[in-house]
Amino acid sequence: MPRSDWLMHKKPEPNPKEDSSDPAQIILITLAVYYVAEVEEAFVDITKGKSGAMKDYSLKQVDQLKELIRLTQTKLNKSDRTRVMVCITMDAHSRDIVIGLIRDKVEDVSAFQWQSQLKHKYRVPPPTASFRNRDTHLRGSNGERAEIAIADAIMPYDYEYLGNGPRLVITPLTDRIYVTATQALNLKMGCAPAGPAGTGKTESTKDLANALAKCCYVFNCSPEMDYLGLGNIFKGLASSGSWGCFDEFNRLVPEVLSVCTVQFKSVCDGVKAESARIVIESDEISLDPTCGAFITMNPGYLGRSELPEGLKALFRPITVMVPDLVLICENMLMAEGFTQAKILAS
Repeated sequence: MPRSDWLMHKKPEPNPKEDSSDPAQIILITLAVYYVAEVEEAFVDITKGKSGAMKDYSLKQVDQLKELIRLTQTKLNKSDRTRVMVCITMDAHSRDIVIGLIRDKVEDVSAFQWQSQLKHKYRVPPPTASFRNRDTHLRGSNGERAEIAIADAIMPYDYEYLGNGPRLVITPLTDRIYVTATQALNLKMGCAPAGPAGTGKTESTKDLANALAKCCYVFNCSPEMDYLGLGNIFKGLASSGSWGCFDEFNRLVPEVLSVCTVQFKSVCDGVKAESARIVIESDEISLDPTCGAFITMNPGYLGRSELPEGLKALFRPITVMVPDLVLICENMLMAEGFTQAKILAS
């Protein structure tokens, strides 16, 4: 079956009242798993003496991308168009990564340029993987599971239904955020992206949650929030296994921030100790260890508090700078059906 056919796979006999597409989320995880498998296959071919394997795969990727761009020029309904646009975004990033591997003459699968990428895999979890006993009923016949590997962090794909929504254009900045954020989660900490407004701190967090199929809630912090409200949020996140992104976290007043340290520390301690239940604000709740907390901050504005040292120690900081606009423009043009997008974007 040609690739464009299985990407747009339809149910055999669609109900006329329903949209006939199959779930886009399954197609996207399949696409991501195949990409990683094909790159690693090219690395194996290189070790067997086929020096041009990666270049051949790069040419194949360019053809696949052109095929998707041609697909956007046909008559598609709204949900199918969104699906193709997300596939183009993912394929464009994959193409750039492979071109980078060829440029840097990377010939080994263990090289950092490849290991630092967000890789979706379908396999039996290795001994170093996190949460190996999670979702055992959602495994393959030999115990395989969908998981995400990046550097030495290996996390399960969480199967949260996300629908068919748009995805963020992945730039080198996004890749760096992914590495830092997954390392923070692997170390059982929170993550704290900081930088000017409009650089994509919150969106990158949401997009990483999409890649791991996690539910991510964004909370806009304000000086009016009290410690009880914050405690209830932490209780919900810890017991449901969701991620929370606290936007402009340093707008909270210092008294609330100091109590927040105790609340979040009890979650971190519970995850590290692999406890089934934890206590927050004198309430005992069940703990899902895949929960996560992200705090975004715009430094240097009036009315912003300095975070207490105890709270800083629980979050891994990232500095976020202005993203690559040319790359974003190129992706948007490709998604609208322009084949010469690179020239037009610059």
